[in-house]
Amino acid sequence: MEIQTHVNEVEKIVLSYMPPEEGYARTVLSAMNYTMTAGGKRLRPMLMLETYRLFGGDQRIVEPFMAAIEMIHTYSLIHDDLPALDNDDYRRGRKTAHIVYGEDMAILAGDALLNYAYETAAKAFDLLSDRDNNAPDPKQEDTDHIRRMEQVIKAYTILARKPGIYGMIGGQTADVELTGKQLTEEELNYIYENKTGALIEASMMIGAILAGAKEEQAAAVEKLAGIVGYAFQIQDDILDIEGSAEELGKPLHSDEENGKVTYVTIHGLDKAKQDVARMTEEAVEILDTLPGNNQFLRELILSLISRSK
Repeated sequence: MEIQTHVNEVEKIVLSYMPPEEGYARTVLSAMNYTMTAGGKRLRPMLMLETYRLFGGDQRIVEPFMAAIEMIHTYSLIHDDLPALDNDDYRRGRKTAHIVYGEDMAILAGDALLNYAYETAAKAFDLLSDRDNNAPDPKQEDTDHIRRMEQVIKAYTILARKPGIYGMIGGQTADVELTGKQLTEEELNYIYENKTGALIEASMMIGAILAGAKEEQAAAVEKLAGIVGYAFQIQDDILDIEGSAEELGKPLHSDEENGKVTYVTIHGLDKAKQDVARMTEEAVEILDTLPGNNQFLRELILSLISRSK
């Protein structure tokens, strides 16, 4: 119930940044909104917000980035589901975008969400213009404004890099090219660390940086998030074998049918479960070294061990 309360909070923020369905582009706008409103865990913007709160953040500056990271995640799902890639007909219990709108509009909807994500994140710069012109110490106000500007620029840079060729796209490229082949552990690590881990790293790092985390603290958050992302992907592999199609909102055994080698394929189901538990404990240990106290963030990370969807 607590998680659902946080999901509702995050969803309200994220969807408030979606564009209205109007004009000659309304079909692609409809496809964007259709996929964005299909539900989901909202894990990435939630991790961003809770990491922001962990470091004492309490401003709206994080909100455009929350919406942007979910748009980027959703665009990747639209493209993953396409016939050329995973060829999935269902996502989150609903027909996928290419089934409802056609392959052409699904491609455009994914492209549009990626572009709109950066347009949305740029709104954080508008929020920086809300300066207190009557501040008792104008020089300090200027110093604080410059510091906040630097934080937003750094966060925007992470948002641009982590989903790209040195992050998510790099991982997806290897995943596509190596599907049906016998993967080495090094190749699988690269796919998991980038295809899944990069967006989770981006989410938590942006939250930390916007709240003023120090460089070494941001590095610790990146390591923590990388572990969480890897554990999350292994749990995905486990659920593809023994999960519930109703809870997952998509068919089971899709990895096997698509010829994908997974962590479970290489290490077996029992070791996969043990490693998810071990990695999550490692992540919590790092979390405990960071300043601040966010019990919900801790419980959210722990819940990845036992999630069933």
